Amino acid sequence: MKELFKNRLFVRLFAASFASQLGTTIGNMAFAFYLLDRFASQPAYASAAELMYSLPTLFVFFLVGVFADRFDRRRIAVNSSWIRLGLTGLLIGCLLLDYLPLVFAVLFLRSAVAKFYAPAETALLQGILDEDHYVAASGLNQMLFGVFTMFGLGMGAVAYSTVGIYGAAGVDAVGFLASALLLRRCPFPAEIRQPGGASSLRGLNLASVIGDFREGLAYVFRNRLLLALIGGFFLFGFLNGGFAVLPMFTMRYKLAAADYKTFSSLFAIFLGIGILLGSSLAPMLVNKLKPHTVIIAALFLTAGFVVVLAFVGNPWVYLSLVLTLGLIIAPLNVAIGGWIPKIVEPAMMGRVSAWNDPVLMLGQSITLGLICLLYPKVISLQAIYLALAGFILVAFILFLLTLPRLAAGAKPAAQAVPAE
Repeated sequence: MKELFKNRLFVRLFAASFASQLGTTIGNMAFAFYLLDRFASQPAYASAAELMYSLPTLFVFFLVGVFADRFDRRRIAVNSSWIRLGLTGLLIGCLLLDYLPLVFAVLFLRSAVAKFYAPAETALLQGILDEDHYVAASGLNQMLFGVFTMFGLGMGAVAYSTVGIYGAAGVDAVGFLASALLLRRCPFPAEIRQPGGASSLRGLNLASVIGDFREGLAYVFRNRLLLALIGGFFLFGFLNGGFAVLPMFTMRYKLAAADYKTFSSLFAIFLGIGILLGSSLAPMLVNKLKPHTVIIAALFLTAGFVVVLAFVGNPWVYLSLVLTLGLIIAPLNVAIGGWIPKIVEPAMMGRVSAWNDPVLMLGQSITLGLICLLYPKVISLQAIYLALAGFILVAFILFLLTLPRLAAGAKPAAQAVPAE
């Protein structure tokens, strides 16, 4: 882990990612509380807001990977932050107009622009690290995710309670500004920024986009291990979609109605602590055990814990179980995040990593859409938990049957270009 922080490019990229995530998390969490307060009897609005964060992936996924492999990756990440900064200003104006459909439209656009950031950032990260550091970097990124999981909901609640929804949007803007400025100061070598050589938007047309997209898709299908890992993201998306709203709904309508903001924030803190602890142990586990062993075991345990959460009647017991769940989820994410860069060629990393998000978000969007339509009139909270556990159990069975065999025949494909 110490070796990573000797790489100045990694430190700057990590700081930019931190700022970008900060610029997304606080406002989103504050907006959820805003909707639950203003439309307390209509939880569908909170689910609809979450859809605005996940659904855009299905509209731009065929572009983001092509852009990350064809154009300047640093410029893509920088422009993503600048555009989100401008859209955040527009969002504040829409909130002042108090017209919810327009607010949702801006949230949709801002999320769509954000989707271009991750493939570019992932491809840059692969280029500046040695292969031996992929798992450690994945663990560190998972720890960053844990920090935002732990404090994001709480920071959103605090921001909403103190400076209101407008102040929270202002914090978003500061995060995007910092991310753009940090990335501009990263002197990535040309072979990392554009491994396929110089290219311009003038040469981009529908035929070239489709061609690049098909090439990336064919690359994934040729590598059955890669296909299995990316396919698993679809089932993980159901878990993500459910837990995007379930903790707040569980506290608001079942376990702690009078103090749901406090307990929703505590949920994030307990889960974040679990993810932080799990992330610190995950690189050691993944290096000592085989990645597929960690993935399979983590999925089985996750399904079991989600079943238990369906029947818990005490908020503190719920939070204790959530902390343990975080310990289990972190090694799962680190194992996958550290494995994929080892089997993907650098020139294809943008198009491959671009598949993770849409496949994940497809499952997440389906879940949120169903919750929005069916809860609470048709299904109960307990039924949602049990359905999520079922999807994770399906992923466990599929990986148990395929990953050991595919891992045995896997060959490293990525050759990093280390940079100081």
